[in-house]
Amino acid sequence: MAARAALRRRCWATLPARLRFLRAVTVSLAAALALLLLLAGLAATGTWDSVAGRDAPRTTSAADLNLALNDMDAQAANILLSSGDAGHGRLVTPYEKAVGFYGAARREIGHDLRTLAVAAQGAPADERTVESLTDDFAEYQELIGRALENDARSGGKTAALADYRTATDLLQRSLLPDARRLVESNNTAFNGQYAQARSTLSAQLTGVLILGALLLAVLAVLQWYLARRFHRILNPGVLAATVCTLVAVLLGGQMLSASLDHLRVARHDAFDSVVALSRARAIAYDDESRYLLDPGRRDQYARSFLAKSQQLYGIEGATLATYDAGLAASWNAYRTDHHDLRFTGEFRRELDNITFPGERAAAERTVGTYAVYQRDDRRVRVLLAAGKEHEAAEFCMGWEPGTSNAHFGEWMAALDQVTDINRAHFVSSVREGRSAVSGLLPWAGGLLLAAAALTALGLRPRLAEFR
Repeated sequence: MAARAALRRRCWATLPARLRFLRAVTVSLAAALALLLLLAGLAATGTWDSVAGRDAPRTTSAADLNLALNDMDAQAANILLSSGDAGHGRLVTPYEKAVGFYGAARREIGHDLRTLAVAAQGAPADERTVESLTDDFAEYQELIGRALENDARSGGKTAALADYRTATDLLQRSLLPDARRLVESNNTAFNGQYAQARSTLSAQLTGVLILGALLLAVLAVLQWYLARRFHRILNPGVLAATVCTLVAVLLGGQMLSASLDHLRVARHDAFDSVVALSRARAIAYDDESRYLLDPGRRDQYARSFLAKSQQLYGIEGATLATYDAGLAASWNAYRTDHHDLRFTGEFRRELDNITFPGERAAAERTVGTYAVYQRDDRRVRVLLAAGKEHEAAEFCMGWEPGTSNAHFGEWMAALDQVTDINRAHFVSSVREGRSAVSGLLPWAGGLLLAAAALTALGLRPRLAEFR
């Protein structure tokens, strides 16, 4: 108690002591606020580095792997379907395009597996998944290579089909589930990092506002005290320090609130749509070619086609026979009322997350092209039912305007346009988030240092009067 009383007398007993105490408190609060802003700025920069350099790329790599696996298997089926008998009766354009797409998908898978292997380091479950994918993909390539070798010799179509069946079963049983698991794992990790970053930024914003309010309050008390004791209305140095502090708090708050806003746009408004659209693109590589290639599994592939359609645009209780009518009715209802809930799926996820200019029109165009492609599938089945297998294959595999592949290309182009809109806004949000830190933090820190210096300069003449 005696020590506390002595300390109080030393800090507050005389007018110079009180002025020095208020100066020390002002400088300490300014330093603490500057330090907090520096730490917040470094944390925000680290968050943007993580988002742009790790969290988003590993999620998109997993989604790209899922897409490339589906694409590669679909193109293998297209090669077998269009190759003819050891080249005789080959559908030249479909065959050459399928060979090109097959090679591109295989290269993409190799790249994605290498990227994911690096990203999985330190996550044992993901490491095991990538190892399993790598081993299974090697086996899958061997099976497809054997199928293509058999298909290249006369009368080898039956053996090629058997090898392809084994390969596509491996794909469905192991490769695709593992790829989807990586998409979910990486996307969940990204969401966790996002939630933690937002919590940290919110806490730092609160801290900046509290410290700023305290510093402004101390400066106001100091100004009042000087006016009362020295019979002056305002102290220019303290007034300037108050202005500097107020501007610094506003800039620091703007930096953190802008970081929060840009982070939300990047993660939820943009990247959630990128993930949903990437899933949709992977699902889009359907079983139509397989359905034509393998008569023994047509019932299985028909069920798979419907299941994938429901994942994209889900209509409760729909069958292949009723799906088109259900799609038309639910889509018309949605166009009238965007809150109408008659359909679900990845397209619904995107349509419920419309944020950016031009995004709704592009998303609606995607559903329109999807409906055209669905009708093409029904035409293929009608041709097959009529015994017109060659016409069905030509319509399915052709690239001329009005054929199934041409319509599929239009659908993919529309889907890519929506994805590109969201990717562009993700990139711009990251850029603007970084800019908010680099542009505002130096000014806020400099103004706080100026506030401390101006306070000291403003009190110097008053303290000199007591020497």
